[in-house]
Amino acid sequence: MLSYQHGYHAGNRADVLKHAVLHALLKEIAAVGKPVLYVETHSGRGRYDLTGEQARKGGECDTGILALHNGKPPRPLKPWVSDVEARGMKDYPGSPALAQSLLPPSARMIFFEKHPAEHAALVKSVGEDERVQVKHSDGYSGALKLAPRGAEQMVCFVDPSYETSRDIDALALWTPRALKRWPNGILILWLPLFRDGRETEFGEYLASLDDCIIAGARWPVDVDDESALEGSAIVAFRAPPSASAPSHAIASSLQSWWSAEAART
Repeated sequence: MLSYQHGYHAGNRADVLKHAVLHALLKEIAAVGKPVLYVETHSGRGRYDLTGEQARKGGECDTGILALHNGKPPRPLKPWVSDVEARGMKDYPGSPALAQSLLPPSARMIFFEKHPAEHAALVKSVGEDERVQVKHSDGYSGALKLAPRGAEQMVCFVDPSYETSRDIDALALWTPRALKRWPNGILILWLPLFRDGRETEFGEYLASLDDCIIAGARWPVDVDDESALEGSAIVAFRAPPSASAPSHAIASSLQSWWSAEAART
């Protein structure tokens, strides 16, 4: 599986797909105009310095957001890329920062993060935003204890580390419970796509659970590259119908962008 501490991977190609699609989904959710309860089960630190020691060690952002920043990003990605560029590469927004910037003043946000150092960084990252609670506990069990108030739209984003195969097993057990717990909730999952296709059966299982958008892309992999990862996908259950076209456009344009980049090199 993946050896994972996200600071070393922030802004990479997997992040590009994940954050660009999440950006599009959150914009469409906000446009509906309902109050929102937004929950993240694995929040990370919220913001990342792409010029810092962790990010520069592997340089994964060079073929991710920095390639788009230094080139001409495909049209479907421009809203997200523009937001990232407005912040600067010392303040690359993870999913909590995207939610803070895109969701309305009436939204409530609850971010779970179990890792002590990441939790401390997340608390600092969210600042004095009164809409936000940060919880230092297990996100799977914690999220299922929550329920939207009144007319609130429940939205839950799940982005585990996938450090071992147990992470897929845990998500396979948790997802149907979450869909049942929030019968009108929007559930957004990030999935890594592996070179050996090990996620295929799991993806088919997820697609059988409820109506969903699946937006994913793979990048060409060098034969000498030892990474198990070759792509990234978002599965969004019960998302607004208006989110389908932009999500698929982002994935399709990224697939073409990465193929063109590989051809140029």
